[in-house]
Amino acid sequence: MPSIVLIEDDVDIRHLVADTLSSEGFDVETADRALPGLELAVKGNPDLVLLDLGLPDLDGSELLRMIRAVSTVPIVVITARGADSDVVSTLDAGADDYLTKPFSVAQLLARVRAVLRRRAPDGTGQTIKVGGLVIDPSAREVRLDGIEIELSPKEFDLLRVLADREGEVVSKRELLAEVWREPYGGSDRTIDVHLSWLRKKLGESSSEPRYLRTVHGVGVKLVDPTT
Repeated sequence: MPSIVLIEDDVDIRHLVADTLSSEGFDVETADRALPGLELAVKGNPDLVLLDLGLPDLDGSELLRMIRAVSTVPIVVITARGADSDVVSTLDAGADDYLTKPFSVAQLLARVRAVLRRRAPDGTGQTIKVGGLVIDPSAREVRLDGIEIELSPKEFDLLRVLADREGEVVSKRELLAEVWREPYGGSDRTIDVHLSWLRKKLGESSSEPRYLRTVHGVGVKLVDPTT
């Protein structure tokens, strides 16, 4: 059973998130302040930490740096701070993902599962299936309707990120951060070109999409074309 430490001072959000995660089979411990949360995150050896930035005793960004200094535990930041500067500094400080309040429970669960899959040790990554598309993260292999397709490393990483968040629109900013590690220094054109190459290998085009659906002005999502 994966264990999660939730550090959140808002009692309503803390209870809602903890109850939801528990109902999904996660072992959840909570803290409403930074220092008790730090102890849980370091000594409890959890599989993942959910961290709010607006804590009463210490700013969450400082707590993030403290945890990251002694642990590689995956950290997903959940916060009301949505400014670009906050996103950049938080990712640069070592967060694995960033979710802005208000968020849906379904979106939070998807992010948690995605981060846990990405951090799975080699050889234990779960196979991801979306329609006739099968992605093996451990072998870095992709099959479409039973036929293996050759992808470049970046094409594979791009597809993997989208598959981890199946059905969810992922912004180009997020793709730059997760695939190219360039939250704001990269070019949208880079993503457009790689998406074009990926579409061709999946046997589709932007005008006749199947798996890759562009939401103009928002981002792109991977969907099961059979549903």
